[in-house]
Amino acid sequence: METTEAPHVIKDHKKLSVLASTAICGNDISSSVLYVSALAIAFAGQYAWITLLIVSLVLFLFRKIYGEVVGALPLNGGAYNGLLNTTSKSVASFAATLTLLSYMATAVISANEAVHYLHHLLPVFPVIIATIVLLVLFSALTIGGVSESAKVAIAIFIFHLASFVVLSGFILYFLFNNGIGLLVENWHVPTKDGSVIKAIFLGFAVSMLGVSGFESSANFVEEQQKGVFPKTLRNMWIVVSIINPLTAVFALALFALPVLQTDAYQNTLLIEMASYVGGNWLAILIGIDAFLVLSGAVLTSFVGVAGLLERMALDRILPQFFLKKNSKGSSYRIILIFLCLTISVLLITKGDVQVLAGVYTISFLSVMALFGIGNILLKVKRNRLPRPEKASWFAIIFAILAVLIALAGNIMIEPKEGMPSNLAVFLEYFISALIFILIMLNRTLLLKVLLKVIHSVFDPFRSLVLKTDKKILSVINNINSQEFIYFTENDTVETINKVLLYIQKNEHTKKLKIVTATKNGTAITDQFRNDINVVDREYPLIKIEFIELDENFGPDLITKLSKEWRIPINFMFIGSPGDHFPYKIEDLGGVRLII
Repeated sequence: METTEAPHVIKDHKKLSVLASTAICGNDISSSVLYVSALAIAFAGQYAWITLLIVSLVLFLFRKIYGEVVGALPLNGGAYNGLLNTTSKSVASFAATLTLLSYMATAVISANEAVHYLHHLLPVFPVIIATIVLLVLFSALTIGGVSESAKVAIAIFIFHLASFVVLSGFILYFLFNNGIGLLVENWHVPTKDGSVIKAIFLGFAVSMLGVSGFESSANFVEEQQKGVFPKTLRNMWIVVSIINPLTAVFALALFALPVLQTDAYQNTLLIEMASYVGGNWLAILIGIDAFLVLSGAVLTSFVGVAGLLERMALDRILPQFFLKKNSKGSSYRIILIFLCLTISVLLITKGDVQVLAGVYTISFLSVMALFGIGNILLKVKRNRLPRPEKASWFAIIFAILAVLIALAGNIMIEPKEGMPSNLAVFLEYFISALIFILIMLNRTLLLKVLLKVIHSVFDPFRSLVLKTDKKILSVINNINSQEFIYFTENDTVETINKVLLYIQKNEHTKKLKIVTATKNGTAITDQFRNDINVVDREYPLIKIEFIELDENFGPDLITKLSKEWRIPINFMFIGSPGDHFPYKIEDLGGVRLII
């Protein structure tokens, strides 16, 4: 039976400020500068900064979409919460599954990439073990409380922005002294297949990965102070609109386009830029920054998934087991299970987390599209619900189409040789997760089906067992219904007790008649009657009936009683007779001596 376990109530729970909330989700979205500019250049070439600006425009429209949905329904869960209040649990669970996969992929990829950056600086430790240690560290930090996590997130976020400002200053100084001639040359380089539109299309598709983390704020909105949520959206939009396009422009101004499109520059673009304009120390600074901000993205995943799964548990989609909290107000069971999930995925992929890119890409973009759909449903079905701001129909439709275009582009991108397609990898993880959610949603129905199957299989056996049981009990009762007779003359209680012990040990019966024939002058004393009562109480499983007969004991009486009571003579007992007994044993017809 599933029981409801009430979450631990935390008194005076401190809500997150604008800076803290922005830092938690901002580390995820701002860490995209480490890879998204290089990705955009790889596909869009010199038009990468344009695709990144288009992404900024789409994100600007999503500010209103998220603001309206979460403003009207300020509960944890993001797209899941919006769809839950406008559609059904099954549809909402679909969005929740995508969000969960997005967080899972983000945590594993970010942790692994962070460790790779650290390994680049200090190549003295195994990457897999260090990645597990990093995941465990941030899970422990999240269990320690969201307020404590926020302090670390703030420090990482500020250091990241400061590092980018320092790097930008060195790049601007370098360009001031050396000019932007290379940027102009790169602008005139022909695209790979001669199609500017296709280059921008594919560049935009991969550039949309740079807004991962924008949805995270909606998943822990209940932890934020009133009015903080829309400000986190604004701050994230400002950060990503500046650093990502600017990084693409800087890269195109520092390196030739063919160089930028090599694999060597895809993972370490900012370190290469830092090394080129500032030397080894600046490259080390950016490497440390990359490790920290990617670690911050891991923290974002843990905080976001805790808010999402807790809400799903409250809605009884997930087991109530998840609702248990510690004294810090953290849903530690959710965090620990998510930690085990991320570690298992890391070990299954053997550290080659590029196979998770498909899960990360498709799930994240699908969640954004579903958020837009949730906004439409909110307008149609819950139009009277008050909300602090509203997105226009044009903005919603344009934003959804843009995300769907990006989704299609990422599905169309051909994988590297030997790697599965994004869609194939996504489906492997998505179907497994969705099956679990569907089982939880339909668990009562499945249990009823299981019960019917059990009955259909075992009821015939059950019927047979019951019939056999009744038959056996009938046989037992029939055996035990046989009465026995003990003939006595004022035996002591000790003798009667021996008779009962003998019968209990050797015979199958629950009935005993103690018979005394009084015509020969035998007198029944009160003590004898009392002794029989004592023995009757001592052996409750054997019903003792005392009978006085005005008869003479002998073969005739034995034969008579055997016929009247239908008790075979061999079920009649006497004590050993003395020298003055008037009959021979063989004359009694088979009466047994037991004393």
